[in-house]
Amino acid sequence: MAPAVPPAASRIAVVTGASSGIGAATARGLAAAGYRVVLTARRKDRIEALAEELTAAGHEVTAYQLDVTDRAAVDEFATAFRTVGVLVNNAGGALGADPVATGDPADWRTMYETNVIGTLNITQALLPKLEAGGDGAVVVVSSTAGLGTYEGGAGYAAAKHGEHVLAETLRLEIVGRPVRVIEIAPGMVKTDEFALTRFGGDAAKAAKVYEGVAEPLTAEDVADTITWAVTRPSHVNVDLLVLRPRAQASNTKVHRER
Repeated sequence: MAPAVPPAASRIAVVTGASSGIGAATARGLAAAGYRVVLTARRKDRIEALAEELTAAGHEVTAYQLDVTDRAAVDEFATAFRTVGVLVNNAGGALGADPVATGDPADWRTMYETNVIGTLNITQALLPKLEAGGDGAVVVVSSTAGLGTYEGGAGYAAAKHGEHVLAETLRLEIVGRPVRVIEIAPGMVKTDEFALTRFGGDAAKAAKVYEGVAEPLTAEDVADTITWAVTRPSHVNVDLLVLRPRAQASNTKVHRER
């Protein structure tokens, strides 16, 4: 099935958390697919550098500093658009790996705010614009942690379960309207920042996550999947796609070479 060329009315793609990792890779993929990409993230310098890179390559790109947990800022951002073709909810992340008995409530709250409330804010604000374009797509980048759990991961898994339920429920609520709801749930993805952020900058702990795994997923692997999903013909909806490296059979079963 050939990729669909985005029609002029729906060529704008908004990517949250576009300053690094999966978000930045997705922005590159969607730009190459013909979308006018709007990069959003809190780190202005990072998205501006990416915008310069993509503009130099001949793509139409705009950088907009945005914290998706700030509802007033999100609502103001949404006023800039009449229609939007694609919204990629990628902003989020994990903090800590403590058991439930000793987990930091502040970390749990932050994860819920960024992964769930952030996704809710931007989706609510842009849903009318997605529908107005006549062929919209909401992408939720969740995680296999949203489908199962593992020791030390309850806070992150709880947030990602919430994000999964948000996508599943939204799909039920807007069926019959011209907006697809797509959930991409990656397993082990090795990026420059995810594990490092989770462990408070401890490079040794971050490296241990991927120790012995020959080929974890890359940000580009996930971005390629997202781009593929949104460029299917408009009658085709990828409800839920779980993406793992071959070495990972579940959240707790990973083949590690010694």
